[in-house]
Amino acid sequence: MKVSGGWLTEKGAQALCAALTGAGFQALFVGGCVRNALIGAPVADVDITTDALPETVTKLAESAGFRVIPTGIDHGTVTVIAGGIPYEVTTFRRDVATDGRHATVAFTADVAEDAARRDLTMNALYARADGTVIDPLGGLADVLARRVRFVGDADERIREDYLRILRLFRFHAQYGDPEAGIDADGLAACAVHADRISTLSRERVGAEIRKLLSAYDPAPALAAMARSGVLARVLPGADLQPLGPLVNYELDADPDWIRRLAAIGGEDVADRLRLSRAEARDFAALREAIGSLEPPAVLGWRLGLYRGSDAVILRASVLGQPMPVGVMEEVQRGAQAQFPVTAADLMPALQGPALGARLKELESRWLASDLTLTRAELLA
Repeated sequence: MKVSGGWLTEKGAQALCAALTGAGFQALFVGGCVRNALIGAPVADVDITTDALPETVTKLAESAGFRVIPTGIDHGTVTVIAGGIPYEVTTFRRDVATDGRHATVAFTADVAEDAARRDLTMNALYARADGTVIDPLGGLADVLARRVRFVGDADERIREDYLRILRLFRFHAQYGDPEAGIDADGLAACAVHADRISTLSRERVGAEIRKLLSAYDPAPALAAMARSGVLARVLPGADLQPLGPLVNYELDADPDWIRRLAAIGGEDVADRLRLSRAEARDFAALREAIGSLEPPAVLGWRLGLYRGSDAVILRASVLGQPMPVGVMEEVQRGAQAQFPVTAADLMPALQGPALGARLKELESRWLASDLTLTRAELLA
């Protein structure tokens, strides 16, 4: 079988592979680009692996006129800028020792050893420069069946890196067959090691949850996380009930992981997932809006059109109710509204703190009127 796509035929990628193979080394595309090409999903990052050592890759790439950045040379990786596109080129590796968070690796010339250290069979696929697929571990059948399973023994793979617990659920959400369900052996191993999630950095955990929640429908994977006890370790107090209705409401919209995170909630979410200030602000605003009594127009004025729309969708999802007729038009009305009173309207009679207090009072009256009071009515 062969894969194809613009990512494969890029002149820079082909020239880089030719520089390696012309010197007698292997040059194989690996991982996500091969997997996604096989299932017709978009290809973002393109990685290359080889039996050439990093120093050799650097020498050959520079001789071919490419810029090389030693991004992870101790672990066998250099980034080659070819045709303006960055490619991570990594030497075949095998694990020497692991501690559940990091691995000590040694270089190898055997692609099968390189495949054996990967997490999931669908990520252990390779392709030559002509697109011919190399499948050392039977991952091709798993990809075509949308079957997400660990390479070899699930328990061993998880002990090597406990982040793989979350990766199983994330990849199932992104690429798995929801009708077939999650791999039973993998799920059982995740349940056994669920408490080890606490040993992971919150940045790594947060990155996986962002990707999981960005999947087309993360609800089945999150339900499996809850059954295995993993969700309680990542987001204690999360409630998955609103997620199903929310996903249905989103059918005409792009998935938004913050919106979905706000739907399920949890304890200390911003800290547990290391949200940025902007992400934490949006999350808190949406959670507050769900429980508030503010009308849709006021939500649109406070949060803007996008997050205001999120707020009314979340309310309907949490309450299990249909979307009110005309609610989005009300959000839009609020998002376009402008408070009709300015400081100049109250000066010079009011100055300093008194001016600010009066503006705040008038704003509160305007909001309470559902943004209907005019300037004249407010100043009367």
